[in-house]
Amino acid sequence: MAASPEQDASPSGRTDSGAAAGRDSDRFDVAGRPPEGEIRRSRVPFVGLTGGMGSGKSTACAALERLGAATISTDAVVHELYGSATVRDAVVARWGEEVAPGGTVDRGAIARHVFGAPAEREWLEGLLWPLVGERVWAFKVQQEQADPAPKAAVVETPLLFEAGMDGIYDATIAVIADEDVRRGRAAARGHEAVDERAARQLSQDEKAQRATFVVRNDGTEADLEATLSSVLAKLSDRQ
Repeated sequence: MAASPEQDASPSGRTDSGAAAGRDSDRFDVAGRPPEGEIRRSRVPFVGLTGGMGSGKSTACAALERLGAATISTDAVVHELYGSATVRDAVVARWGEEVAPGGTVDRGAIARHVFGAPAEREWLEGLLWPLVGERVWAFKVQQEQADPAPKAAVVETPLLFEAGMDGIYDATIAVIADEDVRRGRAAARGHEAVDERAARQLSQDEKAQRATFVVRNDGTEADLEATLSSVLAKLSDRQ
C-alpha cells in the first residue's frame, strides 16, 4: 500500500509496546505482515520509518512524536518480547541457559548465535516477527480510534524493505546520512557486528529509491525536525 515515490527535495516518542506474546500472532506471517484482507488505507496515515545504521532514524522517530505523530519502535517491541516467558523459554530451548543467565535474556548472547548463521537467524525471526506484527497492528488500530487523532502512526523498523513490510503502510520514510557520519554514529553506540548487520541491509540508495519520502539527516536536529514537519503536512494532504 505504499504510494508512488515522492522524494523530498530538501534535506530532504515513541509508544512502548504492550503485552508480549498474544494468541492472535498466528494470523501474521513470518515477516510480521497481517492477512491481506486486513490491509486498507488508514484514517490516520500509517507510516513505516527506516534507515541504515547510524542514519538517525531513532532521532527522526522522536522528532515525529514531538510534532504530533504517535510512534512505536519494533526494536522496543522486540526488547519487551525478550522479557516474556514465551520467548525466553524458546531461545533457551534452542541455545541453552547461556542466552538467559538468571532468567533474563542476554541480547548480546543471542546476537552471537544468529549473526553469521542464516538458519539460526531465520528461526529467531520466525519466532519474533509474527509477535511484532501483532503488536504493530494493535498500535495501528489504537491510533485509528484515538480522539484526537495523531498526525500519523509511525513505526520505526530497521529492516522495513528487507523484510517486505513496506506494503502494509500508506507511506514510508527513509532517513539517510553521509556514510562517514553513519559509521561514526554506529561505532559510538557500540553496536556489535556493525559490518555484518550493515551487510544484511539494503544500501541507502536502494532504501531511498523505494521510500515515499527521503529525509537527509546530516545537519542539526532542528533541520531534521523542520523537514519532518513538511513530510507530515504532505501526508495530511494525501489523506
